[in-house]
Amino acid sequence: MKKLLTILLFVPFLAFAQEKKDSLWITSGSTTLNFSQVSLTNWAAGGKSSMSAIGMINYAANYKKDKLSWDNTFDFRYGFLKEKDVKVRKSDDIIDVSSKLGIEADGNWYYSGLLNFKSQFAKGYKYDDNNIPVEVISKFMAPAYLKAGLGMDYKNDRLSVLLAPVSGKFTFVLDDSLSAQGAFGVEENKNFRAELGATAKFEYKHDIMKNVTLNTTLDLFSNYLKDPKNVDMDWKVQINMKVNDYLSANLITHMIYDNDTKIKDPDTGVSSPGLQFMESFGVGLTFKF
Repeated sequence: MKKLLTILLFVPFLAFAQEKKDSLWITSGSTTLNFSQVSLTNWAAGGKSSMSAIGMINYAANYKKDKLSWDNTFDFRYGFLKEKDVKVRKSDDIIDVSSKLGIEADGNWYYSGLLNFKSQFAKGYKYDDNNIPVEVISKFMAPAYLKAGLGMDYKNDRLSVLLAPVSGKFTFVLDDSLSAQGAFGVEENKNFRAELGATAKFEYKHDIMKNVTLNTTLDLFSNYLKDPKNVDMDWKVQINMKVNDYLSANLITHMIYDNDTKIKDPDTGVSSPGLQFMESFGVGLTFKF
């Protein structure tokens, strides 16, 4: 794990070094730390003291020469929450690396190939009624998703629409206890699952007003061989509001639907596919480069 993280973190700086030597590289990114804290002492209205933090690294390294283009994005997030008398819990955990290679076909259209990797940094736990972790339900490479696709990409300065009718989605569960449960759609006691289908990926970036930037990515996948109507979705929306050169506010929403990920209903105890939703708003320090 440490070796992989070192590689992932080293790649953006390698691209940055290339930019110094060759102006064909365009790089941009930001590092953000949001923090919130509540302290209560003899507070008659009730409540709990708490603190939370989330760190984010967003990076892009894009290459363009003649008809060849190569777009790379790196999205890392990790957050935690600490309440009084309760151990630290993670609140966000994402590794998302994407690379897209294209050859100009006509105007804004490109013949393109996509490679995308997603996983998480740390273990996720199931907690009992006393907020004590009782079971590991996820970890690095359990699950992990690797997606590869070939198709056409329409893009301009703000918008990219990739349609890849030939795509493969590979799910990894490299943990024996989780694979024994058949977690994340992998067969019991198996560590790998392959799917053949179609991918559509939409990316949009726009300055909606002064010092307010919208970034959104919608990733869709349909499995040709099993329930093609049940489309997997991964939709991220991030609004960055700049206060000054170092302070900013960030609103993030993340919506996921995966037909192979079963979520247990706490009332009925029945596990079934469900819509996952995360929302985060914070004010903190941002360094852009």
